[in-house]
Amino acid sequence: MKNFVFLGAASLAALGFSQAAYAQDAGASTAAEPAPQAETGSTGLQDIVVTARRSNESLQSVPVAVTALSGEFLERQNFNDATALPRLAPSLTIEKQPSSLSAATVYIRGIGNQEPSALSEQGVGIYLDGVYLARSAGAVFDLLDLERVEVLRGPQGTLFGRNTIGGALQLVSKKPSDDFHLTAKAGYGNFDEWYVRSRVDTGYIGNSPFKLSVSAQHREADGFVNNTLTKGSQDPGAVKADTVAVGLQADLGKLTVNYGFDYDYRTGTPGFFQLVATTPEYAAYFGQSASLGGAPFMVSPDRQGTVQQAGFVDRNGKYRYGSKTRVQGHSLTLAYEASDALTIKSITGYRKFYQDTILNLSGNGELKGLVYDPSSPTLTSVQSVIPYTGNNAPQKQHQFSQELQLLGSSGDFSYLGGLYYFKEKASEYNHQSLTSVVPVGYLAAYGFMSQADQDALIAANPGVAQIGVNLNPLQAFGGTSESKAAFGQVSWKPSALDQKFELTVGARYTKDKKTAWLGGDIDPVQRGKTSFDNFSWLVSASYKVTPDVMVYARASTGYRSGGINPRAGVINTFKPEKAMSYEAGIKSELFDRRLRLNFAAFLTDYDDLQVQQFAAGMQGATSLIVNAGKVQLKGFEAEATLMPVDGLTIDGSVGYVDTKYKTFMFRDPYTDVVDNVADVAKPIYTPKWTARIGGEYVHDLGGPLARLRVDYSYRSSMYFNALNATTPFNENIKSPADDNLKARFSVEEIPVGGGMLEIGVWGDNLTNEKTLTYGIDFGALGFAGATFKKPRSYGIDAKISF
Repeated sequence: MKNFVFLGAASLAALGFSQAAYAQDAGASTAAEPAPQAETGSTGLQDIVVTARRSNESLQSVPVAVTALSGEFLERQNFNDATALPRLAPSLTIEKQPSSLSAATVYIRGIGNQEPSALSEQGVGIYLDGVYLARSAGAVFDLLDLERVEVLRGPQGTLFGRNTIGGALQLVSKKPSDDFHLTAKAGYGNFDEWYVRSRVDTGYIGNSPFKLSVSAQHREADGFVNNTLTKGSQDPGAVKADTVAVGLQADLGKLTVNYGFDYDYRTGTPGFFQLVATTPEYAAYFGQSASLGGAPFMVSPDRQGTVQQAGFVDRNGKYRYGSKTRVQGHSLTLAYEASDALTIKSITGYRKFYQDTILNLSGNGELKGLVYDPSSPTLTSVQSVIPYTGNNAPQKQHQFSQELQLLGSSGDFSYLGGLYYFKEKASEYNHQSLTSVVPVGYLAAYGFMSQADQDALIAANPGVAQIGVNLNPLQAFGGTSESKAAFGQVSWKPSALDQKFELTVGARYTKDKKTAWLGGDIDPVQRGKTSFDNFSWLVSASYKVTPDVMVYARASTGYRSGGINPRAGVINTFKPEKAMSYEAGIKSELFDRRLRLNFAAFLTDYDDLQVQQFAAGMQGATSLIVNAGKVQLKGFEAEATLMPVDGLTIDGSVGYVDTKYKTFMFRDPYTDVVDNVADVAKPIYTPKWTARIGGEYVHDLGGPLARLRVDYSYRSSMYFNALNATTPFNENIKSPADDNLKARFSVEEIPVGGGMLEIGVWGDNLTNEKTLTYGIDFGALGFAGATFKKPRSYGIDAKISF
């Protein structure tokens, strides 16, 4: 049945399904028009405006593969954060990372980064109102009052710069309204999940040129896995979040000023990280816990609903289960119209991030085991043992960025040029705790004791084959990053061809400097610095075959900065990644704008691939970063929207990514031999297929409107590690194919006391899929674990607008 549904979705998308784009309120000049399905009597699909090339353009005329989603649509569907976006855009993966409330792994077309450290660069750039969000550890925050989200696929190195080698996510805030508006919304769902939010638009304040908007939200939820050791508000998956967004706009003649402030503070317990596989020796050792007075040892490949999850004594001596994060930012955009043909724009940004996390990666209660104890006459004693946990705190980062743009036109030419500066400082202190399970005959060889003590321990403990060694490694590091860039892009639309043809060329030069220090258990502290530069370029050509059909081709390059490995024991630099991408596509609106069909095919050659090879041992969890070689990525995406009759919209998409490693150089840790293992390397965080199909029907009830929306999405299986040789449980934590069915029914525009009321009921994961969503292989420690998809959820919501 699943295969049938998927094939149906893929076939329909290929024949003419929807550009997954839903627009924002009419009246905002830079936003798209309302979604056609939101109105009765509409005669066709309406235009969508995006800023994929840093200026306002119609989605159907920009030669870039981009999906646009309106904030109105996301809000109506109760999407809280960016992790929901892959259900709506092809070739996109966003997974929330275990043990964190705000860290995400983001991939587009097979390119991204899964390392959340304070010094690791992203492969997909995330931007909020034009300001780059440098840390993936702070990428998950509540989406409050967005005008739209744009998913740009493929390298965006010319206009967006470094670390957009896979693509970019643009989050655009809703600007203050010209008139007074007040909205409030509340919702309640199972798992005791509820929220309240409101927004006030002042309109123009008095006779001044200023207008202000203030939005706030409070959201709470109990966990969706029952931890018998805690109350529901501390169960895994529980969260309490407060979010504020402020917008201020001043229209000062030729100068427009936009200031934005965003703040997100959340506490809670990350989703349950469950042990799914262990070595026989590891299972035998921890399996004795119940007989020694501890909790029973739990390991299962199937999602559990009732568990035990122990807390941890943090760096301040407090026993905790939960974590907390704080993300905030300021942006100031100045746009000065020097003339009809020239606009000067300045974008200034300051952001900071803080995280204090209980790692909770043991998936068990208070376990007991026989451990090495030099104070005991037998050199052993029964103590608490821990597969792996800790307190990552403080992890913090702050950044400043400044961008200057010149946008203009002259005759048949339009251009954009600019300068960019970025400065960042970040640090992380990871207090880890783990029990290493060691054969008693290897204690001396591993350096835990002398040979004499080992012999004495064996003599005093006859028959004991494995012994635990409790370890508390401290991993600490920090550093700075500075980037400078100059860029430009020129487009030519010759009048001789009625401006049907466009040729665009662009280039960007970037200079990066980095410093790093490695401390904690590393003594003395190691310090290093490195620098890189890059020249990225773009050439694209498009032609309007008819007023409603455009074909295009583009070649572009991208660059992901190199750096210093923060999780190594010595200063170890790695080189930048580079990508050369070729793309061809078609954008069309057919049958009197009843059908919108967009298609893109791509081929990307990716060099000096940075591969994070997760490792674990007596020093805790580490990540080895190597430039492993070359990979070729190729595939296609199709998106479409069909309006067969007024009031009914059917939309969908399909994406395909094929990954072929050309070289993948691997140094065997046992033989020290370097070999090309490209034939066995796995694509990571990259399902081969993504697909979706959705339908929405709006019916006029004689004033109020009834709306029904149903969405089905699919992704094929995906790996989290490239090599089974370094991650022996890689197949155990492979994420299987996932289906998701979501629906919402609402009645809208109900007149109430001078305002309009909307009431909705919704359900998500309606088929209650139990898919493994994120896995970590602790390899040398003897186990692997994973988080699983949230169970079926459902609820009600109500919104009133004045």
